[in-house]
Amino acid sequence: MQPNEQAGHYTFPLSEKVTRQKVSYKNRYGLTLSADLYLPKNRGTEPLAALAISGPFGAVKEQSSGLYAQTMAERGFVTLAFDPSYTGESGGEPRNVASPDINTEDFSAAVDFLGLQPGVDRTRVGIIGICGWAGMALNAAAVDKRIKAVATTSMYDMTRIMAKGYFDSQTLEQRTQLLEHLSQQRWADAEKSAPAPSPTGLPEKLQGNEPQFVVDYWNYYKTPRGFHPNSINSNGRWTATTPLSFMNMPLLTYIKEIAPRPVLLIAGEKAHSRYLSEDAYKAAAEPKELVIIPGASHVDLYDQLQVIPFDKLTTFFTEHLK
Repeated sequence: MQPNEQAGHYTFPLSEKVTRQKVSYKNRYGLTLSADLYLPKNRGTEPLAALAISGPFGAVKEQSSGLYAQTMAERGFVTLAFDPSYTGESGGEPRNVASPDINTEDFSAAVDFLGLQPGVDRTRVGIIGICGWAGMALNAAAVDKRIKAVATTSMYDMTRIMAKGYFDSQTLEQRTQLLEHLSQQRWADAEKSAPAPSPTGLPEKLQGNEPQFVVDYWNYYKTPRGFHPNSINSNGRWTATTPLSFMNMPLLTYIKEIAPRPVLLIAGEKAHSRYLSEDAYKAAAEPKELVIIPGASHVDLYDQLQVIPFDKLTTFFTEHLK
């Protein structure tokens, strides 16, 4: 790809208003997570509210989540952008695999870490989930009562997408066929003692007949705008059997139990995923808020600073992390 696309590369410049420090810690399963800790330079001496941030699905901390973390640190929060288990610089073998349980735990492990920092008020910790990690963030907030507020952008419920397809279009017959195929793939993986990569992923070149959302993904992950060699979507593929654990474990089963803590869901007006945020909003209990960004696509909320409603995010967390 591009000459500056090495492991130390960030897709955004470091702000003069913050410091960034590489840190690591373990989750409840003993996996070592790699993260970047962002601190406001002019933070004073009082402990601050903190935010743990991850996503999108298949991305790394040097991409969107790091940009969110840096921007929120500029606004006075201690922030942590982390690579989920089995991805990026975080530990776990095999590589490029996801789990609705372990990746939910990854958010709670980030809360563990933040709560031990001397500059953090552990009673004022929130989380932000982007894209596929938004569903994991909502699940984490439901089970982990230390999380005092949760916000999502371009939310994907990966369990629903993998179990039912986009817009719940997958039939029972199609689901059964897919599970038959994935079950047989386990034999192939066992015989080779290694998991096969998924046969599908972002193409190296666009052919011109792709859906617009695939074009949008490609324009982020496969160009200098968002490419990172550690990102699965930029430079690899998920394992072929990754969908198995998502297909019968609905992430949002207990979304109502986030209450009375607040939920903020943000989606683009033109996002193919908009319906997922709208449905999550309907399922959640008060206090909750749904913000639709006029004219925005799903991927616009990854890195377009003039589109991402950081003022709204700042107001939300300032109000609810008092």
